Amino acid sequence: MLFKPLKKVLILLLILSSSIYSFEKVGTTSFQFLKVVTTARASSLAGAFTTLASSSDAVFWNPAGLTRISNFGASFGYLDYFMDVTHMSFSAAYSFDQIGTFGVFGMISDVGEIYETKASLLGFDASGNYNPGLTGTVLNPKSIVLGLSYAYDLNDRFTFGLSVKYASEDLVLKKTSALVFDGGFIYSTGFRSIVIGAAIKHFGQDIKFVENSYPLPQTFSIGISSYLFSNDDPLIENIGDHSLLVAYDLIQPRDYDQQHAVGLEYSFNEMVYLRGGYLFNGDQEGLTAGLGLRYNNYKIDYSYNNMGEYFGNTHRFTIGFEIN
Repeated sequence: MLFKPLKKVLILLLILSSSIYSFEKVGTTSFQFLKVVTTARASSLAGAFTTLASSSDAVFWNPAGLTRISNFGASFGYLDYFMDVTHMSFSAAYSFDQIGTFGVFGMISDVGEIYETKASLLGFDASGNYNPGLTGTVLNPKSIVLGLSYAYDLNDRFTFGLSVKYASEDLVLKKTSALVFDGGFIYSTGFRSIVIGAAIKHFGQDIKFVENSYPLPQTFSIGISSYLFSNDDPLIENIGDHSLLVAYDLIQPRDYDQQHAVGLEYSFNEMVYLRGGYLFNGDQEGLTAGLGLRYNNYKIDYSYNNMGEYFGNTHRFTIGFEIN
């Protein structure tokens, strides 16, 4: 009974993955801020999150996960990125009986202040003070994302979701915007706790700056996850209040070689969570770690990401709540 629906899902995966071969390894894509999200739980699992997205911030990974919200959920995220760059996000979702789950979300990226300089002003002024070329003008580039999502359970195992988002990047001298689309599905196999899924993110038109056009950072991912230990149909054994979740994602970015993400999440009594992961073939990212606390319907998550020798470490914080 398992293999017939699983065969259909695998065929659908092959159809979706065919888009991978149209990706051009151009080395440069536009709207890079779309690839940086603030979800602490996902980041602590190295991005192995295609099948695990389950709260309102599923809109940033796989909108199909929104149907796991029983009533209402919201989350707020903050990322202290490198070189004074910060990212902030919010998401909210509400489930309507027999209709589906609707979500709204937004994200803003702040590059910080950049002081304009000109070579013609470099040197000593009339009073003998040295000017490193400052003109007195302060630039503040920003980018913003606003979006809507919809997810629906086709049956008790198969869920799909879609998102449309307005993305805008202001580089001071030039500002441009576009509509961007995400889509995905999640399939519970019915065998133990194995779940598979797929998502395509940042699909849309090329972005034009001045005279040149650049493609969006389109990304396709296929994932699988399962509980090794838990009290809900684990692969290995039921050990009461303890659980161990493992997740794997195959990630195909448009502007980089294929990547592999592996994440582990241990929880005690569904209150305390310890997480870790590794992104194979990442540019700068590799080892990840994090923790989470849940009390009643409230949660707070933290993640640590090693960005390599030159960029140091980054820290993400996410807080959220749900109303059942």
